[in-house]
Amino acid sequence: MTRPLPRGGTLLLASIAGTAIANNYAIQTELTTVAADLGVPLAVIGLVPTAALTGCMTGFALLLPLTDRLAPNRLVGIQLTALAAALALAAAAPGAGVLLAAYLLIGAAASVAAQASSIAGRHAPTGRRGTGVATVAAGMSAGILLSRLAGGALSGAVGWRRMLLVFAALALLGAIAAAALLPRRRPHTERGYRAALASLPPLLHRFPELRRAVATGGLWYFAFNLIWVTLALALAQPPHSLGPGAIGLYSLAGLLGFAALPLTGRLTDRYAPATVIVASMMAAAAGTALLATGLGSPLVTALGLAVFDAGCFAAQAANQSRIIALAPDRAGSLSSVYLVLYFTSGAVGTAVAAPLLGALGWHGISLTALAALLLAAAVGSRSLRVPARGPAPAGPRAAGAGSSTPVRRSRL
Repeated sequence: MTRPLPRGGTLLLASIAGTAIANNYAIQTELTTVAADLGVPLAVIGLVPTAALTGCMTGFALLLPLTDRLAPNRLVGIQLTALAAALALAAAAPGAGVLLAAYLLIGAAASVAAQASSIAGRHAPTGRRGTGVATVAAGMSAGILLSRLAGGALSGAVGWRRMLLVFAALALLGAIAAAALLPRRRPHTERGYRAALASLPPLLHRFPELRRAVATGGLWYFAFNLIWVTLALALAQPPHSLGPGAIGLYSLAGLLGFAALPLTGRLTDRYAPATVIVASMMAAAAGTALLATGLGSPLVTALGLAVFDAGCFAAQAANQSRIIALAPDRAGSLSSVYLVLYFTSGAVGTAVAAPLLGALGWHGISLTALAALLLAAAVGSRSLRVPARGPAPAGPRAAGAGSSTPVRRSRL
């Protein structure tokens, strides 16, 4: 049986997730300054966010499965120490090549945020898995939402190199706390690391619910990236012609999604995750319908974005809880498959955003996103009717031991 986290363990994981994932975004407000300091074109330094995302997806694929093999205190401690070292390398970078290489490592190490979510779900007390996953998701969301603000403020005060060193110090503090407070017991597994990686693709065949989770999550993350990328492009063009600062204020609409996550966790523990996902998709669709009326009213646009974000954030927390519940002993591997495909769908949404905006306009973009969200709701609703066909329980206690999913929801 998996032992629950110690008191404050979930909050520690949420803090680690937030401060780790923030490193993928904190430097973005200073890219122009970095380019000038290193004496290279902005187009070259503009590859930093791409390097961080590439590293993060690599971490999801190669490092997240380690959650099923290593003790949480050791795994998180080592990865945060590696993150601190990569940040120090970036802070000392003499040129663009070293900086880009450092951000590949930073992105990979920042995938510890996803490991924190898997650990929280696996070690959650009975009936509290949704709350644990949602708490870590809230920390991660806070890190993403506040990263550019914190990075810009620190860079303005001490410069971008020292800003990176401040984040390195936070990573080291997290490593020390993780080593001292997180569980020390290694998960029981008979698979070697290579065998674990080789077993990832077959998981999609073995778990029908994983396929449905990938399909629903991929659809709404495609819509999420499509809306946010084209929003910035549309608002910068006539007749709106807003500057970067004014456009950036719309990101504060995401605070509603952050605030909704604790409630999402409680609802996921009380009801079937699929029920929460379908309701969340309908909320996101309602927000998108508001956006489809046009961007002429800042109040309507902000309200539409707030409801849209809240629906997507809530669905993601419930979806990850559902994935972990399929096989808590393989939470890292299941999450690895899900997140790699999830971010791939988001990358597709980002890549087609500008061409679709030119071809369809803002109304066409909104309707495309709305169609993706409604399709996600339709796929998610199927989980309410189709039983999951995961591995059969090993014994009479298997349905409840080490799992926070109540037996009354085992039909999902």
